[in-house]
Amino acid sequence: MATLLPGNILYGGPVTGTETKQYKSLGHYAMEKYKSFGTQTVLIDAVTGQEYSAEYMYKSIVRLAHVMKYLGVKSNDVVGLSSENRLEYAITLFAAFVVNATVAPLNVTYSEREVHHAINLSKPKVMFASKMTIDRIAKVAKNNSFVKKLVVFGNDSTSSHVLAFDALMKSDKIPSQDTFECEIANKDDDVALIVCSSGTTGLPKGVQLTQSNILSTIDSQLEPTALPLGEMKMLTVIPWFHAFGCLTLITIGCMGAVLVYLPKFEDHLFLSAIEKYRIMMAFMVPPLMVFLAKHPIVEKYDLSSLMVLLCGAAPLSKETEDQIKERIGVPIIRQGYGLSESTLSLIVQNDNACKPGSVGALKVGLYAKVIDTETGKVLGPNQRGELCFKGDCIMKGYIGDTKSTQSAIIDGWLHTGDIGYFDDDFEFFIVDRIKELIKYKGFQVPPAEIEALLLTHPKIKDAAVIGKPDEEAGELPLAFVVKQANVDLSEKEVIDFVAERASPAKKLRGGVIFVDEIPKNPSGKILRRVLRDMLKKKPKSKL
Repeated sequence: MATLLPGNILYGGPVTGTETKQYKSLGHYAMEKYKSFGTQTVLIDAVTGQEYSAEYMYKSIVRLAHVMKYLGVKSNDVVGLSSENRLEYAITLFAAFVVNATVAPLNVTYSEREVHHAINLSKPKVMFASKMTIDRIAKVAKNNSFVKKLVVFGNDSTSSHVLAFDALMKSDKIPSQDTFECEIANKDDDVALIVCSSGTTGLPKGVQLTQSNILSTIDSQLEPTALPLGEMKMLTVIPWFHAFGCLTLITIGCMGAVLVYLPKFEDHLFLSAIEKYRIMMAFMVPPLMVFLAKHPIVEKYDLSSLMVLLCGAAPLSKETEDQIKERIGVPIIRQGYGLSESTLSLIVQNDNACKPGSVGALKVGLYAKVIDTETGKVLGPNQRGELCFKGDCIMKGYIGDTKSTQSAIIDGWLHTGDIGYFDDDFEFFIVDRIKELIKYKGFQVPPAEIEALLLTHPKIKDAAVIGKPDEEAGELPLAFVVKQANVDLSEKEVIDFVAERASPAKKLRGGVIFVDEIPKNPSGKILRRVLRDMLKKKPKSKL
């Protein structure tokens, strides 16, 4: 239970679990956990039905750790990872941790421009990719000499420059050993993950999460759990390159539960996986919750095994939650609040903290405060301001971006850019965000990046992008465009221009509205609130 300290600082209470402290590194912890679970099943591919034991994972991780060493991967080198959810993704992630390397997961929908930007942040020495992304990765890697090796998952190498994963795992050139001797890591300083988080100033920033960030998160996750994890089957379709998906894979893997995974959302597969594997808990995002609440196909499947739905990445409406409980009878629906910069969740709902509209209570080991956005004064209960957090889960900083790090973390406090408050029972409510990111299906889309792209079009004089509310997706990117004088420019032309140059989440699905000027304040900042008001007043049209 959280307590209010002097100065209106909220404290979530101490983390009593110290299970991870005895291990040399995150990789050592993960490897030993898999070893301890023996023959029990830990991963199931819901597409193929293939089940993988902890013993199989342990042997594969150890083998790949030796392969990585052979490929020249050393402590603190970066391993790039671009793939949909699949077995090799998990093996590669954990093997990189075992050799004390840093993993940089890449969004599989990134365009070449975005891949180039992302890898220039993290500078991976070796990159692993699936057949789905290898051509794009190889094309970009060719122009970046820091990438020394490319590995494609599966048996077939796409070119002489690309190594095949299966061939490496079986290669006689690489000595086979039953274990891997992990180095002692500097857990507070050694970066385990560099995840891409969208800022408001353009292209993504690289969030550095240390081994301690992740290990302390695992300790705090284990804290309130009275669930029989070894017997529980959990389902995820959240992409593992997304912070929420990746941290779920790591924490569940180390807990010994069974993680049933899908590479992407397909309605029949998703529902049949719940029915076939008698899934008890599923990791969700709001668009999936809307699907469960409303889609007629849901009625055709037996979802009675579902006990818990954990929803994150964007706010979930009370109406959707109620519809699911009534329709499927899921007793427990929990949502939480967190950022890539905070490793996983900061606030989660529990039995005592689940009021309508609330995102729950502060997790153990964390401090929180709400500050006035103008004066910086720390506010008390029921007063709205910027949410700030402090604790072992807060990122090391943005890679290669001291300025952004210093504005995000001040005196150890992470400034979230989100506006909210806590009530008299210390439950948190998020009401707005300073950062103005568009949340499309759980993905963070920075308006500034799309605006910068639009301004490269010769017929566009000015542009502004906002999120158009959408029940299923959350928000759809919508552009307000000022045309150059005396030119013809259609909505389709603008939409196609962005679609050809940006990843799918950034497409202008909300449409285009042509205006005479973009409303701005005296310093030139776009007044998005005015644009939102304009959208509300606009008569219903084909948009």
